[in-house]
This record gives sequence, structure tokens and C-alpha cells, in this order.
Amino acid sequence: MPASAQTAPIPLARRLGFWSTLGIVIGVTIGSGIFRTPAAVAARVPDPGWMLAVWLAGGLISLCGALSVSELAAALPQTGGWYVYLREGWGRLAGFLFGWSELVLIRASALGAISTVFSEYLLRSLGYDPAAHAGTADAVAAAALVATAAANIRGVRLGAAIAGLSTAAKFGALAVLAVLSWLLGGAAGGSAAHFTTAGAPVSAGLFGLALVSVLWAYDGFADVSFAAGEVADPQRNLPRAIIAGTLAIIGLYLAANAAYLYVRPIEQVARSPLVAADTMSAIFGPAGVVLVSVVVTVSTFGALMSNMLVSPRVFFAVASDGLFFTRLARVHPRHGTPYVAISLAAALGVAFVFTRSFEQLADTFVLSIWPFYGLAVAGLYRLRRARPELPRPYRVPGYPVVPAVFIAGVLYLVGNALVTDPLWTSVTFGIILAGVPVYYVLFGSVRPA
Repeated sequence: MPASAQTAPIPLARRLGFWSTLGIVIGVTIGSGIFRTPAAVAARVPDPGWMLAVWLAGGLISLCGALSVSELAAALPQTGGWYVYLREGWGRLAGFLFGWSELVLIRASALGAISTVFSEYLLRSLGYDPAAHAGTADAVAAAALVATAAANIRGVRLGAAIAGLSTAAKFGALAVLAVLSWLLGGAAGGSAAHFTTAGAPVSAGLFGLALVSVLWAYDGFADVSFAAGEVADPQRNLPRAIIAGTLAIIGLYLAANAAYLYVRPIEQVARSPLVAADTMSAIFGPAGVVLVSVVVTVSTFGALMSNMLVSPRVFFAVASDGLFFTRLARVHPRHGTPYVAISLAAALGVAFVFTRSFEQLADTFVLSIWPFYGLAVAGLYRLRRARPELPRPYRVPGYPVVPAVFIAGVLYLVGNALVTDPLWTSVTFGIILAGVPVYYVLFGSVRPA
């Protein structure tokens, strides 16, 4: 039986300033996606203009989401982020379903996918073929999850510092890759003509599938809100960090994809799962491959560290409300971190690493979390009407159009998934909805203190 919600959990200290918060936004978002997904996007959208259009569309949808969720983050600066917005906008059942989905699908999929890419590129940078050492790759991924969990249990500042250093490294490396591709790519066959070459026709269904891959790369723009209860001056720092980080990521992703297309024509990009490595190989030879492998290793480790920092706060927040077992809300007596929630997130990620592929993990993550994003942003309209007295130091520019654009993007994503892959989409949504009877049987009668 769930413990009573009458025992108030120890609050988390507000230790994260603007730059740490901005570093988390960028660190969570830039992970494996920009290095893994361009090939899949090019294969589904085999036209240079349309390929860049998918990345721009994903960026604009994410920006509309960032602008919208910033109002929620400033008005409700509490640990739990999206969970809090769903609970306040649509009630405790909606909040519980998000927490349930985070537990059984979302977070384990994300942590498993990121740690898998980290292990593969780490082995590659050391001269090993990950495909020939699959068991070793899985073990390294599991070890990375345990290590990042231990660092974040040790202290939020330590986790944020490590994430911040890796964020600066990978952001700078991607920027350098883009610049070098334009400056030196011509000698390796690069040409602006690659952008004007007509590609194959693009269907709406394939555009939607490509958008799923792109949104995996953009996901994380507001995950820092999970740790909102630990951000100093949150009404000011959260909106600034979320919006600035999202804009920086859009610019970097467009520049990186333009660089890929400049050096290699789109049909070669489509056949290049490791397009960043292949791009640098064309310019610098084998040394370029090693360099990119190291960059991706750093990038994914930073993303793993950032995800491990913010995501367990969901379990902590839900348990604090009595909607999970309250043991998950325990705070370490010396380090002041939600150590039980962090340990659980790491354990689930390890389990997923040994049972699912990267592609399965990434697709499951996008399909299971983005509908909640849309529902939370839709709650903006309801909160504006139902709670006009709620402090709103930041308001969405372009309201009500900007939130509507984001919601429309989510509806397109879900609708296209139901049409193009009805079986797995239905299974994913079925697992989410299985949380409804769990809520009513175990937690529906527990009321907040």
C-alpha cells in the first residue's frame, strides 16, 4: 500500500543559477540525435531543401513549445516540471499518468538510448568495433548509467558542473565541424550545388516519420523544468534559459545539417548513419573519424549526466504528492539530492540497455512523451481562465497562436504515427493508459496534505 502523503518531504535547495540552467537545457538536448538521425531523415526525405525544412519545422515546433512552457515554468517553479503543469492544468490523474509513463517507458528509453550511443562511440574512439563487441558495449552503457547516477547523488552542483563542461565541449565541437566543413570541404568534394540538386518526391507520411527522428534530437528543450525547485530566481532564470538554449540549438542543428549536405550529396548522407564521422573523414581522413568519435562520446556522456540530473525529479515530485510510493521522495541526508529516485532511474535504464536497440528506444521515447507535452501546453488555456490570479512574471508572446502551433505539431506527430505504424503506436498508448486502473486502485484515494 502507498504510504500516506501526510509526511512532508524535505525540500530541495535552489542552487542552480542562470548559466548552470542554460547548460542543462543545451546539455540535455544535444546528445545522440544530431549525430544519429540525419541519415534517417535524408532517407525519408530525399531532397536537400525538404531535409533542411524538416529540421527547421522541428526547431520551430520546439521553439513554440519552449515559449509556451516558459510561462508555465515561471508561474509554477516547482520540482517535477511537466508533471506539475499536467497536474495543475488537468488534475491529478493526468499528472500520475505522466509519472507512470516516465517510470515504465519514457525515462528508461531515453537513458538507455543515450548510454547506448555513448558506449558505441567510446569503443570506436578506442579502436574497437561496437558491433563485434555488443556485450561489452552493453556493459559500458550500464556502467555509464551507474557512474552518472553516483555523480548526481553526490550533489546537484557536481552533476551540473560535469554537464556544463561537456556541454561547452560538444557545442563548440559541432560549431567547429560546421565551420571547417564550409572552409575546407570544397577540397573534399563539397559544393553548394548539393543544395540545388532535385531529390525524389517527398510524401506527407515520410515527412512525419522524419519529424519523429528530428524531434528526438530536439527533445529536452524544457527538461530543466524537472529541476525547477532547485533553480535560483526561477521566475527569471527558467524562461531565459529555456528560450536562449532552444534558439542556440536550432541554429546549431541547421548549421550542422547544412555542413553535412555541403560536403556530401543527400544520397550519400542517407547511406551514412555516422554522417558526422564521414564528413570529417572526407576532410581530414582517419584522424577526423577519431576526432568525431571522441566528440560524440563527450556529447552523449554530457547528455546522460544532464538527463540523470533532471529526470529523477519527476519521480521525486510525484511521490511527494502521494501518487507514488513516498520512499521515492527521500532526500539524501548529507548531499541533499533525491537519491532513491536517481537510483531507480539508473536501474530502469540499465534494464532497457540490455533488452532493446537504440532505434526502438528512441521511437518509444518520442511517441510516449510528446503527447504529454501537447497536453501540458494545452493546459495553458485552461489555467489562464481558471486561475487568473496565478503569478505570471513571463507570458507567452503571440498567445494564443504560439501554443496552438505547438499543439498542432504534436497532433500531426501522433496522427501520422497512428497511420504509418498503428501496431506499435497502439501498444505504446496502451501501456500509458494501463496506468489509469493503477491510479484508481493504489493512489486515487490518497489526497495531498
